[in-house]
Amino acid sequence: MQKISLLAAAAAFAIAPAAGMPPPLPEVEGKDAAMLQSEMEIGRLYEGLVGDVYLDRLGRIDDYGPKLGAVIATFSFAEVGVETKRLYEERTAGKLRGPLHGIPILIKDNIEVAGLPTTAGSLALKDNATNRDAFIVTRLRGAGAVILGKTNLSEWANIRSDKSTSGWSAVGGLTKNPHALDRNSCGSSSGSAAAVAASLAPLAIGTETDGSITCPAGVNGVVGFKPSVGLVSRGFIVPISHSQDTAGPITLTVRDAAAVMTAIAGSDPADPMTAEADARKTDYAAALSPGALKGKRIGVLRDRIGKRADIAALFDAALAQMTALGATVVEITDSRSGQEELGKAELDVLMTELKADMTAYLAALPTANAPKSLADVIAFNKAHPEELQWFDQALFELAETKGGLDSPAYLEAKAKATRLAGAEGIDRLLKAHGVDLLVGVTNGPAWVSDLAKGDTYDGPSVSQMPAVAGYPHLTVPMGAVEGLPVGLSFIGPKWSDAGVLAAGYAYEQASRKRIAPTFKASVTP
Repeated sequence: MQKISLLAAAAAFAIAPAAGMPPPLPEVEGKDAAMLQSEMEIGRLYEGLVGDVYLDRLGRIDDYGPKLGAVIATFSFAEVGVETKRLYEERTAGKLRGPLHGIPILIKDNIEVAGLPTTAGSLALKDNATNRDAFIVTRLRGAGAVILGKTNLSEWANIRSDKSTSGWSAVGGLTKNPHALDRNSCGSSSGSAAAVAASLAPLAIGTETDGSITCPAGVNGVVGFKPSVGLVSRGFIVPISHSQDTAGPITLTVRDAAAVMTAIAGSDPADPMTAEADARKTDYAAALSPGALKGKRIGVLRDRIGKRADIAALFDAALAQMTALGATVVEITDSRSGQEELGKAELDVLMTELKADMTAYLAALPTANAPKSLADVIAFNKAHPEELQWFDQALFELAETKGGLDSPAYLEAKAKATRLAGAEGIDRLLKAHGVDLLVGVTNGPAWVSDLAKGDTYDGPSVSQMPAVAGYPHLTVPMGAVEGLPVGLSFIGPKWSDAGVLAAGYAYEQASRKRIAPTFKASVTP
């Protein structure tokens, strides 16, 4: 395990005679997985070199240059080399595993990867090396992806306190936004999104309970996809809520997100929620089409875009683009109707499931001296001031007061949340307005990070209903305001993952709104 770059090699190059210098490392900035795959197929790149290039870039940008703080740990060059050599030999033998063959990927550090600790950003788990792969990591390896390392995150996936600063963990520090280093990277999949935006890897895996894939992806100007809950296993992933948790891809393009989804979707006997996954999954990349919006009716979540004229202008331009692609846009101004009690019901569900699910996960850890319950984590934090130096653990303490999964209060809240977000939420909007999908603004510009004050974001968000209902939600770059990215959200009914990805792909191909990060110290509002 390491977190260094090829600085020693660079120093050697600097004093070597020009004739003896090795060729410069290839440039991978802004290259998606499909581009890398094409270059490997024609021999311009090969797996071992790609692994080295990304590890070197990661060290130069994450540790020594802008110091993004996006990555907590990586495998060594030698460890990555063993895997890439094997995949290169397979390629030369004519054995390709698919579009992820030889492509580097980073994994959020609440997902177990054999050979690296899984910390969830907490010092309580800093030595938590379980030596096992999560179900989705096994599937990624089987598809030929190369695991580079683990990304930073909002500690405990941002469920410890409502006064937190997104992107901060006691293990990894604060993740910076590569578009402006003083701006926040949102959470909780902060490191995954910042790393992909900065081309530290072309692909990453994040997790979402409510907005934790889509917000960081939108704020960092990349693609993020939260699939239908139950399509992707949560096995060996540090949990919050079995009702809402899911892993999903964060990538530079929708096509890459679809390729990752094809690899990770599937039934896991250890996760009963995925019982239908094998029957529901498909080849998501094969389902993409530039004409996917033609003839579609799109419901516009007009009442959720906020009051900023610059954001509204971007949104209207995106709607015009979709209209030009053959979609019919239908204005919706009542999406908040009947949703007044959703927030409280969701919180009650999350707190009860957090206590039960976290304790069950911790109690089963094979790691010696790891906490075995949520109560143990609360006690650990109280005994370690560095954990509580910036914000409290009020949500942990609230969760600890909750009853079990059979308590009447929980069952009532669960039924209410499911009904409000699903049948009386997204399903109602789709039916009442006769539309196939919903679109909205994922985020406003990233706010200035302030560890003392916590998050100060008060802009647009459409994550809650699809998160609580367990429905698919995709964000695609829509442009920028103040030089900072803004995302466009596509939301569909349960199991409509392929259609949501296809709609986002059609818009992306026509609009091409992703902007490259500049690593500026700040931007002027």
